[in-house]
Order: sequence, then structure tokens, then C-alpha cells
Amino acid sequence: MTTGSNPEPPRFNQFASDNYAGICPEAWRAMDDANHGFEPSYGDDAWTERACTSIRKVFETDCQVFFVFNGTAANSLALASLCRSYHSVICHELAHVETDECGAPEFFSNGTKILHIPGPGGKLDLSATEQAILRRTDIHYPKPRVLSLTQSTELGTVYTPDEIGAAGILARRYGLRVHMDGARFANAVVASGVSPATLTWKAGVDVICLGGAKNGMAIGEAVVFFNRELADEFEYRCKQAGQLASKMRFISAPWIGMLEGGTWLRNAAHANRLARILADELEQIPGVRLMSPCQANAVFTEMSARTTAALHAAGWHFYSFIGTGGARFMCSWQTSEDDVRKLVAAVRAAAR
Repeated sequence: MTTGSNPEPPRFNQFASDNYAGICPEAWRAMDDANHGFEPSYGDDAWTERACTSIRKVFETDCQVFFVFNGTAANSLALASLCRSYHSVICHELAHVETDECGAPEFFSNGTKILHIPGPGGKLDLSATEQAILRRTDIHYPKPRVLSLTQSTELGTVYTPDEIGAAGILARRYGLRVHMDGARFANAVVASGVSPATLTWKAGVDVICLGGAKNGMAIGEAVVFFNRELADEFEYRCKQAGQLASKMRFISAPWIGMLEGGTWLRNAAHANRLARILADELEQIPGVRLMSPCQANAVFTEMSARTTAALHAAGWHFYSFIGTGGARFMCSWQTSEDDVRKLVAAVRAAAR
């Protein structure tokens, strides 16, 4: 027997990714606001210009801004703009551009090589970085041209302004450009307590791929060039790569909703806070150990294979790819404190 109303769907027990979350109300509202009447296509609309202005205000500089569909395109096209085919990009061994882009940076740069190095906490070891730069200087070796940082890192840690500045100084010493994968940059800004400018161009970053999807948007990352000369003809790269949206306003307008009222930072602060609660609670459970400091919205734990299997069997969704027994739990703008408490209780029960 039906009542004529739609029942509330069961809540999905997921901590696998902040990509699982929906669109936050502010981003959704901005898309709806842009959905009235006619607007010029391919980015020549008032919404896109307003979004670019918002990003320039956030970073306190006259940067050049482009919008693409996703993070893979943002990172790959940005790196391609900084390199020639015989160059190389130095990044951390766990960096997304190395492990999760399906070779897209190499593809769009026509062969640029990715050189990955280790470093604790997902951060580049600058000594090892310098060794990689100096390892070979002959014509037979791909010439290092870009230093790529991930902020926050793939292990949920956050580069400090001093750490970014040191990386920038090293890069300049050897004529390298600095690229930042900022898929979770908002979380890093909140965690560090400093301005976006301080974490980027003031510390030597040339271009950042600013993430929107993980922060509450549907699609749309912003490629932000602080050095405008490096953006020369970047629009052609976007077009050739199928990243120039005809109805660009629906990619750019959500940025207005996210940035103008500070939603992007509130969403990040919420996710960070819940991750901290989760980390603190999990650390109290016997047999569970934090693998990495919880500084943003990710919690990495080491648990027994039995505990991990029991959680998966109970319907909890999370990634378990960081070594044997490792598990990653991600919090998002949509995660609730009740979700966290239920997960903690589930882990405690499974770990007995």
C-alpha cells in the first residue's frame, strides 16, 4: 500500500571519497540562477566573468582563470602548458598525477615524463627532489621542468607556507616551474589558517588546479595561472582536449555560489572538523592506529584484515589501498556527526 509520498532513502554508509557527496545548496542555487534566459556560449557570459573575478579576489591577484570539467583535465593541461615533450615533472610517489590520471599528463604533453620521489606524509622530500633534478643533466635524460605539489596531500597532510616557499626556492634555483594540485585546496586553507595567496603565489606557485567537485560542486575545476604569461594559448589546449564547455555558465556559476559567501571554506571546515573527530575516536580503539596525521578531511588508519573485512561486509564503503590493512576514510561537506559516530561504533564492534 502506498501513501503517495516518497520515502526517505536509506543513508549510504560511505567514507570512501568526498566525491560521493552531492551538490551543496549554494552551488545548486547558483546553477539555477544562471538557468534563466539566454547567455553567450563558450565562456563569453557574465557568469563566467563574475566567477573569474571572484577567484581573483580570493587569491588577491590578477590571475588568469580557465574552467574545465574535471581534475584530470586540469592537472594534465596545466602541466602540458609548463612543459615540452622532452621535459619531466617531479612529484611525490603518491601524487594523483602519477598514480591516478591514467597517463593523461604524459598524453596531453606529448610525452613529458613523470619522475616520482618519496617523502614522509605525502610531502616531497626536498633533498631527494634536488637529487632527482641533478641526477642527470645530459641530453639523453628528460630535463626536469616542473615541481608538482599536492595540497592537501594524498595522505591528508597539509604543506605549510614555509614548506611551499622552500619548494619554490628550490624550483627557481634550477629553473623549474611550480604546479599545485589543489583538488582539496579549500581544506588546506582552513587547516593552515592563512590566506589562499599565502599558500600559493606568494610562496612561489605558478599555477594551481583549484578543486570544486570535492568541496560541494557537481563538476568544474579552475586552472589558475598566477604567472599570466604561462597561460598563453591555454584556451586552445582546453578546446583541443574537449574541455571547452559550450554552456560554460553552468560550470562557472557554481564558483560564484561557493566563493562569494565563503561556502567553500565553511564546507572545508566542516569536513576537516568531522575528520578530526573521527581520527580522535578511532585512535582510542585497541588495534586501530593512525597511519598519517589528520590535518585535513582524510583519516588514514591501520586495522587488521579481519576488521576491514567485517566493516565492508556490514556495508561501510571506504578505500583500503594504502598497504596491507590500511584504510582511508574521507569526510565531506555532507558528512554528519551522526555518520561519524556510527562509523566509530562499527569499527569498535568489528575490532573486538
